[in-house]
Amino acid sequence: MDGRERVVDSHFPTCKCLLERALRCGFPMGGGFLNASFGLRAGVKASAVEARGMGRNGVLARIAFALLFLAGLAAMLPAPARAAEKPLLAFSARVAGDDARTRIVIDFEQKPEFSVHYVAAPERVIIDLPATAFGFPAENLSPRGLFRDIRYGTMDETSARIVLTARKPVKLALAEVQPNDDGSYRLVLDAEMTSGEAFAELVKTQSWDMPAAPARDPLAMVEKDDVFTVAVDAGHGGIDAGATGAGTKTPEKTITLAFARILADRLNRIDGVKAFLTRDDDTFLSLSERVTLARQGHADLFISLHADTLAQKDIRGATVYTLSDRASDRMAENLAARENLSDELAGFSIKSGPPEVADILLDLARRETQAFSTALAANVVESFEGQVGLINNPHRYAGFQVLRAPDIPSVLLELGFLSNEEDEKLLLDESWRGKVAERIADAVRRYRDRAVQNGG
Repeated sequence: MDGRERVVDSHFPTCKCLLERALRCGFPMGGGFLNASFGLRAGVKASAVEARGMGRNGVLARIAFALLFLAGLAAMLPAPARAAEKPLLAFSARVAGDDARTRIVIDFEQKPEFSVHYVAAPERVIIDLPATAFGFPAENLSPRGLFRDIRYGTMDETSARIVLTARKPVKLALAEVQPNDDGSYRLVLDAEMTSGEAFAELVKTQSWDMPAAPARDPLAMVEKDDVFTVAVDAGHGGIDAGATGAGTKTPEKTITLAFARILADRLNRIDGVKAFLTRDDDTFLSLSERVTLARQGHADLFISLHADTLAQKDIRGATVYTLSDRASDRMAENLAARENLSDELAGFSIKSGPPEVADILLDLARRETQAFSTALAANVVESFEGQVGLINNPHRYAGFQVLRAPDIPSVLLELGFLSNEEDEKLLLDESWRGKVAERIADAVRRYRDRAVQNGG
């Protein structure tokens, strides 16, 4: 091979690459469009043969002509075709949540278009984006809560993707772009746990050609219908046994589940009332999971059942608790602290609680809900008086995590104290359980009737 051929070999690939790009784009030539497969075979072959018969100046002239020709074509093209679109810049990200609900927020300089899809085995949520430059530290999207792995990156010159690998079946309750005050935008993804069947249905019915489904207001999850729905929550379960009976050593989780089944049965006998259990077996549920199940079941009321122990073994009787950031007394404060440790017993942290959204709206919703919760507690106390033993000052309040649903009136009912042998006997007595369940059902019925009369 002589020097002339080496020059051709060193320059021709560059020209070939430029011509190939032009041909692939279907650039107009001679009043028509050259087909890439034909033009590259014929034109390139001819150029290579001719090049071998030329001198150095001839080759350079051909190269110069080709470059000028391509420059002229480029000038005829619209701007997007001459240069790739500038990618979106994602400049900040954060994740917060727990094993029931997790929020991911990503800030963009410009408003991003996106689509959401679900993939099984393992359960994953796919977020497809236009070309995006991810300009935040990787630790900002460290997996937590519902997700055990979060990956993101470029797919090709025009697209990017975020892949959220879940610990359990999930769905996006909210997926939308919201404006920031400074003119930028944030992509908000609120994930919540769901059933395996529901996730399979999402995978089955989705279309990869359709954009993301319209987002729902998180505060509108409790649907309005003609059925008054009650979530009956049997406290503790699984690895979290709760308190232990002083005499029989019966675990609290067994007593609460047995009573929850009886109460749900009594409630379901009332016309227009439907009750369901947050757990129907010896399963551990985190405090946030219990609240999420109630909301997913469109509950109008949430009743959490417990039977704790106290150091003072002579104290006995039922107590009704509602939520408050400030405890009514030391006993209520200590009880709430113990109940809130339930998650930590199973390795869950309550410190990374569910993310807050629309703080002002949530605060207003909680205030209204707290008033309804107080009304429900008053109805329960009224039904129990003279029929079921009550502790002194039977309506108390404290910061129970399980009562923190912003839109569902909620009470925690201590049926009695397993530290007191008389209470323990009653808690294990079938007839007593039936009697108490009837009194609670009566309280719910009266609460529902008053709510209906007031247009609720």
